[in-house]
Amino acid sequence: MSAYRAFQVTGSRNFELVTREVTAPPVGQARIRVESCGVCHSDALAAEGLRADPSRPIVPGHEIVGVIEAVGDGVTAWHVGDRVGVGYLAGHCGECESCRRGDFVNCVNQEQTGTTVDGGYAEVVTARTSGLVRIPDGMPSVQAAPLLCAGLTTLSALRQAGGRPGALVAVQGIGGLGHLGVQYANRLGYRVAAIARGSEKASLAVQLGADEYIDSTAADPAEALQRLGGASAILATAASGGSMTPLIRGLAPRGRLLVLGAAQDPISVSTPDLIFGTRTITGSLTGSAIENEDNLAFSARHDIRPMTETIPLTEAPKAYERMMAGQARFRIVLDLAS
Repeated sequence: MSAYRAFQVTGSRNFELVTREVTAPPVGQARIRVESCGVCHSDALAAEGLRADPSRPIVPGHEIVGVIEAVGDGVTAWHVGDRVGVGYLAGHCGECESCRRGDFVNCVNQEQTGTTVDGGYAEVVTARTSGLVRIPDGMPSVQAAPLLCAGLTTLSALRQAGGRPGALVAVQGIGGLGHLGVQYANRLGYRVAAIARGSEKASLAVQLGADEYIDSTAADPAEALQRLGGASAILATAASGGSMTPLIRGLAPRGRLLVLGAAQDPISVSTPDLIFGTRTITGSLTGSAIENEDNLAFSARHDIRPMTETIPLTEAPKAYERMMAGQARFRIVLDLAS
């Protein structure tokens, strides 16, 4: 095939279906035939014109699963036919100080898939091999795609939490991130409290593995957590700094508020709430490619699955609009393999 289809975006939500020529992958990169691509809230960085140059066309999408169909010069560990994934971080350089210290997530020369380089709202994508993730045999592409970002983000945060087995961990927001966070926390052996607005998600939270459910419209979530003994960690997944602020008082001594939801409004902090109890607020940004492989292996072993709905590539703009409107239950995946 000498050409492929892709949805590129300019400005704010100016999507356009275009045909592009297939080219040979550059040195150190692989060309991938896309099977599935998740639609993530972070796609807004491209689609809402929040980039340095919104007039430059970019293809969104960073939860990509596909098959390698060509490799560039210098590539020895990856081969045509390999089934791979590409997440939000598009591959570390291996040469900056962060990379030399093994901190690949904070590589200063790392592109962002679907934001600074073309992503997976397309039939073909090209990526650095340092950003590739091997997909476990038997894991469907539609299932694997959301785990590459939403899954890795929540598991990486829980690994930072470092709580003892059986400690109370709270997950705020039972949406695209939170419904996975509850599953991971449960499989890691924590006592899990799910926090959401209203009572309609209570039964789902229990099915996912929550031991407790807190309706934030009916009770102060911090007080509810303190009645349960205080949370050693809280995964804040809602895209609202204002909704995260009250959670700080629900932390146990030395507890951590792990911020996963990217919000425009700030988190307001009372300094005594941090000082007395030695509490911490920490941001958490996804993980490296090899950590993503660990994530997929863990997910496969413990039957952690995203709840998905599939939409064809030709309806990618509709999928994005549905996600941004909060109508997804719980992850939308562009399905190119069906």
